[in-house]
Parts: sequence; C-alpha cells; structure tokens
Amino acid sequence: MTLGRHEDRGPERSESFGEMLLGGLLDHAHALPPDHVGPIVAGTVALIGGREVRILLQDYGQRNLVPLAGEGLKDGEPLPIDGSEAGRCFLTARPVEVPSADGVRVHVPLLDGGDQAGVLAVTLDAVDDDARRVLRRLAALAAATLQTKNGYTDLFFRTRRGEAMSVAAEIQWSLLPPLAMTMSRVAVAGVLEPAYDVAGDSFDYALNGDVLHLAMIDAMGHGLDAATMATVAIGAYRHARRTSVELSEIYLFMDRAIAEQFAPDHFVTAQMLRLDTGTGRLQWVNAGHPAPMLIRGHRVVRRLDSPTTLPVGFGGAQPQVSSVMLEPRDRVLCFTDGLIEEHQSGQEEFGEDQLIDWIHRLDRADRGVRAVARDLSHTLRRARGETTTDDATLVLVEWHG
Repeated sequence: MTLGRHEDRGPERSESFGEMLLGGLLDHAHALPPDHVGPIVAGTVALIGGREVRILLQDYGQRNLVPLAGEGLKDGEPLPIDGSEAGRCFLTARPVEVPSADGVRVHVPLLDGGDQAGVLAVTLDAVDDDARRVLRRLAALAAATLQTKNGYTDLFFRTRRGEAMSVAAEIQWSLLPPLAMTMSRVAVAGVLEPAYDVAGDSFDYALNGDVLHLAMIDAMGHGLDAATMATVAIGAYRHARRTSVELSEIYLFMDRAIAEQFAPDHFVTAQMLRLDTGTGRLQWVNAGHPAPMLIRGHRVVRRLDSPTTLPVGFGGAQPQVSSVMLEPRDRVLCFTDGLIEEHQSGQEEFGEDQLIDWIHRLDRADRGVRAVARDLSHTLRRARGETTTDDATLVLVEWHG
C-alpha cells in the first residue's frame, strides 16, 4: 500500500488527532478577537494534558519576558531574559525542558518568520516526541496568530511596554520592521536604545528575492522633531526602494524629501546597503554616517570605509557606491554615533575601540545575531554607566553563504 492511501479508496484524508487539535485553532483564527488568542492556546494545550500555560512576550527593552493575561493562562511576574530557563529558550530559539516535582516544564520559542515574539511555557506529566512535535507546531501557529492580530489591538503592546513611553518612541516603534529576521541565507537583528525614549534613530529592511535591502538613519535633534524627520526619511527610503531605483539614487529621493519638508539646517545621516544573498556581494552608500564594521571569524577585521556624501537634506552629490564580497558567516555591524560618542560626565567618549573589544568578547560561534546584538547593546549601555543622552542603535547582519 502506498503511504497516505488506502488500497482502493484514494488519498487518505481522515482527520488525525494532531490535525484536529491545530485545525480547531486555524479554522477560527481569522475571526478570533485578539484577547481570545491566549485562552484558545491554553485550551488547546489542555487537550494534550498541558497545564500552567504561559505566553511570555519580550518587552520593548529586551530585558524581560512578560506574561500575557487571559483566561486559562498562568499569571505572575515578568521573567528576566538573562538567567531564566524561559530566557535561555528565547535567546537560543530552541526548546528548553526542565524536570520538576510534578512533571516537566517545557519552553518552546514563539517563532514567526525568524523573529521571536516570546516563549510558550507548559507543564506536562511527561514529554515524548509526539508532545514535542505538537507543541512546536502549536507555538508556530500561536506566533503567527499573535503577529496577525497585533495590528488590530493595543493588548500586546501594553503587555510588552515595561515603562512609560514617549510619543516620539511610539512613532518610531510603529515605523520599525520586526527586530529580527532569520532566513536560510541571511539573518538580521536590531536593537534601539533607549527603548522607551528613542526619537531620531531608525532602521528598515526588506528581503526581495535574493536581495536584502537595509537602511539605518539618525535624524538630528530629539523628541518629536527628530521622530518626524525619521518618519519622512524612512518613508522616502521605502518609496525609492520599492520603485527599484539604483542604490545611489535612493539618497537623492531621501535628500529631496527632507529638504522639502524641513528647514535648511535640518538633516539626517544615513547608510543604505544592498546584499545579494546568492553571491555575498555587499554594496553600500554613506551619507555622513559612521562606517559599518566587518566581522569575520568573530573578530572585527576592518571598517567598511567609503566615500561619503553630505547628510540627507543638505543637497549633497549623488554618492559613490562601494562594494565588498562577503565570505560565508561574515557579519556586518551598522550603528549610529550615539553608540560610541556617549560618555560619563567628565570622561572620554566610549569610542570605537571599546565597541570592538566588546564585539570580540560577545560574538561567538555558538550565538546567533539576535542574541549577540541584544547583549552588545545592553553591555555597552552598562559600560557607559547606564548613561544614554542620545539614541544608540545597532543592526547586525549575517550572510550564511
């Protein structure tokens, strides 16, 4: 008999237990109110004997995993990402199982498109491969549903917000793509500091076929003025990117948009990159921005210096396109000047040398770009004495080859 067929009855289409379990959620997902997602997941877990269900979402500061409230979900205090089993699951994007007196506590990553919203935590009497498979698929479906419903509600935003957020930061977070993306050929991860008061820094990316497009900007000033400029700059970048103009011409689109909307002394530093994920060829243009760093073998091997043009808004010449061929597993770090120019009162700037030193300590073979970017940002902030008077943003890209 052929697999999946009965001898004389054609293809096998009967509903298995697993299909019934996940299909019940999938059938109703399109009409599911956002605040019912957690309870439905908890109810589905109960059908396989699971209990003490928690949906833990990453807070905007990327420091804690915060429990989503809802019927059937276990409440409690946020868990620190550093030093907890749930945090280990989150950072590694791999399940973590912890035996306990009443069974096994299972933590499964909530992955959607390579981004990770958080962790699904469940207690089972015992764990076998069937339970692992069902939980993995349930977590994937829950993550996709959370992502879809996020555009319809403030519930998940309020859960993730660990402290008061400025209006400028609200604007910036609404502008951002997912903080992380992991695909077969390329991975991207970004961090914004201060998470609840960021204003002028932003980044954007898109994977179109084999080409990864990435931009990082830093709008002058603070508060709403900076956030407004950043919004216009990112909007102009997306418009130019989506009309498939050349990399150097994207600068002209952005420059014209800023010059037409703001006073002559207003500007945005910017960097636009384009990576062919099939060949590893990286191209970039620079408009008054700090040069990216090329990390090879987990060491900074060079700064990607290039000819620069004036910041966006100052009417500079069309920039020259620079290029380099990456090797498999190369990483490229882009950052804004707030990452290296910060200093404690009366002391020297933090500087690139300290940044490079911390890259060498934190970038290891067993760690993905999401974990490295997060730890690098948090470690640099601690090294600056928790001082942040300017936005400090970084984006780490890895070409898998």
